[in-house]
Amino acid sequence: MNQLPFVDVPASGEVKAAVVWLHGLGDSGHGFAPIVPELRLPAGHGIRFLFPHAPEQRVTINNGMVMRAWYDIKTWDLQNRADEAGVRQSALLVQNLLDKVIASGIPAEKIILAGFSQGGVIALHLLPRLPYKIAGVMALSTYMALPDSLKTEMTTLNKTTPVLVAHGTADPVVPMQAGQLAFNALKYAGFNVRWQDYRMEHSVCAQEVADLSRFIQQQLLVGTSV
Repeated sequence: MNQLPFVDVPASGEVKAAVVWLHGLGDSGHGFAPIVPELRLPAGHGIRFLFPHAPEQRVTINNGMVMRAWYDIKTWDLQNRADEAGVRQSALLVQNLLDKVIASGIPAEKIILAGFSQGGVIALHLLPRLPYKIAGVMALSTYMALPDSLKTEMTTLNKTTPVLVAHGTADPVVPMQAGQLAFNALKYAGFNVRWQDYRMEHSVCAQEVADLSRFIQQQLLVGTSV
């Protein structure tokens, strides 16, 4: 299986935990890497950040242009927006990266999986299907692919894993309703999910960054010395 290349932001101090953060359509791992200092984590936090690059492929809605994408998008219709084969393939690639992080010595329960837009789709797809329990998931400005398969494919391993679903109230790319549908699907399936919205479009705002920092610290630093 191909290995995902990534931007690696080393931990401050001894490595104790990790955040794997997936970018959106047409972006790269470099797009979100600058957010690390903005999170204002405490010195010596011990969290390694990995920002993988999605594979390059043709994207139908962009006139077949080749760009970094976790899956093809053939239509803006949210019910059929995510290409199932592409979602599953990228999920395998990301799980392979998580496996490597675990093999490096970081316990699965000390890993947060985050994703924005397309990256969030992959994060939400993996959450109920991973063969190990992780520390948390941050799903930003995103939606759920293949919601009808959730009931038959999910395991109970991450039922108690904290999940933050965050969205902009004026998002013109992924309507907030799509984020709410993803939240409700997980909630009704019994997952530990929390909703947060912000007065913004398809982006990230300062208040959201502060909330993400709090979430990361709650899941990865509580009970540890930094």
